Amino acid sequence: MRKLLLAAAAAAALPGTAFAQDPSDLVDARQGFFTLMGLNIGPLAGMARGEIDYDAARAATHAANLAALGSYNPMALFAPGTSNADLPGETRALPAIWENTDDVGAKFAAYAEAAQALAAVAGDGRAEMGAALGAVGQTCQACHDDYRAEDF
Repeated sequence: MRKLLLAAAAAAALPGTAFAQDPSDLVDARQGFFTLMGLNIGPLAGMARGEIDYDAARAATHAANLAALGSYNPMALFAPGTSNADLPGETRALPAIWENTDDVGAKFAAYAEAAQALAAVAGDGRAEMGAALGAVGQTCQACHDDYRAEDF
């Protein structure tokens, strides 16, 4: 886990150099980026479902983190040669990503917009947060449906 987080931080700090990296390192960084998303979505989903007590401050923090992640351009982490066809067993990123980069970018922009909307209401109550989180989840699912393999 630490390796993934460090890789994501390094990639975020040096996005212009990401294309010069080893393909497996880019996959690690990309997976670290999405792990950070999951670590913030998970508690919000638990609160929305009532599995975790709703905490306005905690919800606002997780939502702000998701919004911050939405400001990053992850496309630098999707260098050619890093699909599941290129690196079997390492990634679920389908080759279709590189055939449809404009669509992938648009889907990520929709995520960023939904994450900003979530951040605006996450501390206002479970219902408000849950509705906005649903919109974030839909943007994630839209990308997963088209560009992520079920299995490694």
